[in-house]
Amino acid sequence: MKRYLRFGLIGLLLVLMNCQIHNHKQLFNGQPKLVSNQFTFTEGPATDKSGNIYFTDQPNDKIFFWNWKTNQVELFLDKTGRANGTYFDQNDNLITCSDENGEIWKIAKSKNVEVLSKGFNSKRLNGPNDLWIDNFGGIYFTDPLYERDYWKSFKQEIPQKNLYYRKSNGAISKLDTFVQPNGIIGSERLKKLFVSDIDARKTYVYDIVGEGKLSEKKLFCEMGSDGMTLDSQGNLYLTGKGVTIFNQKGEKITNIAIPEEWTSNVTFGGKNNSTLFITASKSIYTLEMNVTGTK
Repeated sequence: MKRYLRFGLIGLLLVLMNCQIHNHKQLFNGQPKLVSNQFTFTEGPATDKSGNIYFTDQPNDKIFFWNWKTNQVELFLDKTGRANGTYFDQNDNLITCSDENGEIWKIAKSKNVEVLSKGFNSKRLNGPNDLWIDNFGGIYFTDPLYERDYWKSFKQEIPQKNLYYRKSNGAISKLDTFVQPNGIIGSERLKKLFVSDIDARKTYVYDIVGEGKLSEKKLFCEMGSDGMTLDSQGNLYLTGKGVTIFNQKGEKITNIAIPEEWTSNVTFGGKNNSTLFITASKSIYTLEMNVTGTK
């Protein structure tokens, strides 16, 4: 009986392993493809309504965009306020965490710039890093502290490193405090907000319960992340050493290896929103997926 039980357990394990492999194969086939390595450090990818993806080269103070139809990269804007994380609003304006002066910018396709936020309670923000925009037009953003050599006469005015919410009317509220908040992504469909505490090596999840209102944070997984995105199955993609994918339960599914020192961020775009776009050190990569991004 013990022998049959043992073989039964082995069979069950093999089935579970095969399910994991099957799920992995359902997500993507093939390997990431290098698009360009002409940059100094890529960050902050965001997808416009046409599926083109904008991203930053922060050390060079530039924003580029990748045209998915031609697979070509073009310069969008020079002098970006040292834009880092970005996200498109409902009107296809690019909203940027521009940390040179601790600001959040709105950049129209015409390249007209409007500074949306300069501080919190009349104090300079440390350096907005990453953001996500909800259906109210509100902006959730992280504000860690990574002192840059290009900051002039910087003096830290807010000692905490916080998660904030900016309402569409401009009012900003502090939502939570972290060791070093970084990557952030949300989903209107799932009513979830994910925030990475990168130095604590943890990612947390909140329920979105109202306009700029969150439940108590819960630990999602024991991994921090620079940037992140979600797919249509509710899987969360974290970055650092390649791209690591977790299911909705916080269980690791797989890792996508990227041949760069650091993988900073990731998003979905391209045709049918099914191309995974990866910013990594001096390069950008794409990977065709069998899933799409989610809102």
